[in-house]
Amino acid sequence: MKIASVSYNNHKHAFMLSTDSGDLTFPYSKTEVVPTAEDPIQAIWIDDELGGEAFTYRLASGREGSVHVEQALEYNRDPEYMRAFLLYRLTIEAQRRVADSPSTKREIIRRLGTSPAQFYRLLDQTNYRKSVDKMLALLHVLDCEIDLTVRAVGGTIGGSDRAR
Repeated sequence: MKIASVSYNNHKHAFMLSTDSGDLTFPYSKTEVVPTAEDPIQAIWIDDELGGEAFTYRLASGREGSVHVEQALEYNRDPEYMRAFLLYRLTIEAQRRVADSPSTKREIIRRLGTSPAQFYRLLDQTNYRKSVDKMLALLHVLDCEIDLTVRAVGGTIGGSDRAR
C-alpha cells in the first residue's frame, strides 16, 4: 500500500498519513528517532527508495528516521491489515503442519473436499484472497484445535480478561 501524502502535527505529536484506504496517524513516541521540542522535524517526504510505502523525516540535529505504512496500519489496527496478518499466520502454521503431517497431500485434499489447485492456493502465504474459513477448515483436517483468545489491548476490562 502506497502513501499518498504525509505531514506532521506537533500539537498532537503525530504523523498524519493518507493512503488509498484512508487516513492514519502514527505517534512520534512509536518511532526509533523521536522528534522533540529541542530536536524538531525539519523535513518530511514519501520515500521513493522504500517504494513509496514509507516516509522519511529529518530532525534539526540531522538525524533521520523512517516509518513504513505497515507500522501505521498495525498501530491503528486497520481491519484489512489485521485480517491479512491473521491469514499469514494461519498459512505459515498450515505449511508447517502439512510438512509434518503423516497424511499425504492427496489425502489432505480429499478430506478438505477441494482441488489440488485450491489446496496450493491455501498454502500460498502471498494469497490474501482466500478466506479465514477455508484456512480453519484446512487446519481442522490437519488435526489442529484452534482457540480464539479475545483480550483487551494494554490491560483488562473490569478486572477480567474474559471474552464478551
